[in-house]
Amino acid sequence: MSDPFPLFDAWFAEAQASEINDPEAMALATAVASGQPSVRMVLLKGHGPYGFVFYTNGESAKGEQLRANAQAALLFHWKSLRRQVRIEGPVERVSDGAADAYFASRGRDSRLGAWASDQSRPLDSRDRFEQRFAEMEQRFAGQDVARPPHWGGFRVVPKRMEFWMDRPHRLHERRLFTRSGDGWTESLLYP
Repeated sequence: MSDPFPLFDAWFAEAQASEINDPEAMALATAVASGQPSVRMVLLKGHGPYGFVFYTNGESAKGEQLRANAQAALLFHWKSLRRQVRIEGPVERVSDGAADAYFASRGRDSRLGAWASDQSRPLDSRDRFEQRFAEMEQRFAGQDVARPPHWGGFRVVPKRMEFWMDRPHRLHERRLFTRSGDGWTESLLYP
C-alpha cells in the first residue's frame, strides 16, 4: 500500500533545510459556492495523515469561502529544491482546544492583531488599523490575550496529493497519490 506522508515529510524536511524564507508557505485555493476561485499564501502549522492545518480569521474572505464550499487545494513550491506538492480535499475546522493552544503560542502582538483586524474588510486608513491595535493593547493590558471567537483553524484532508519534481528538458516527474478507502493508490502522470 502506498503512503504519501513519508514522502511529504522527507521533502518538507529538505525544504526546511534549504529554503531561505518560509518553507511552510503554501498557496491556498478556495472558491465561493458559485465557483469563483481565490488564492492566497498561508502558513502550514501542522500536518500528518489527518491533514494539513492553517489558522485564520474565520470571518475573512477565505473563512467565508470555506463555509460556503468546504473544499480547498494547497500548493507548496520549493524553488531551491525544484519541487512542488499539490494537495486537494475537503476542509474541516480544527477543535477549539487545538485553536486555543496554537493561538497561545503566537507572540503577544500577533494575538492583539487578531483582535484589531477585520481581516479582508475595507480599511479607510493605516492609521485606523494602528489605532485599533493600540485600543487592543489597552484593553488587554496586564492580562492574557485569549483567542477571539471568530479566529480558528482549518484542516485540509487530502484526497489527492501530487509530487512534482523538475527534470532536465522538461521531462518532469509527477507522482500522484489518490485516497482509496482507508489507503492510497499511487500512479504516475505525464509531465
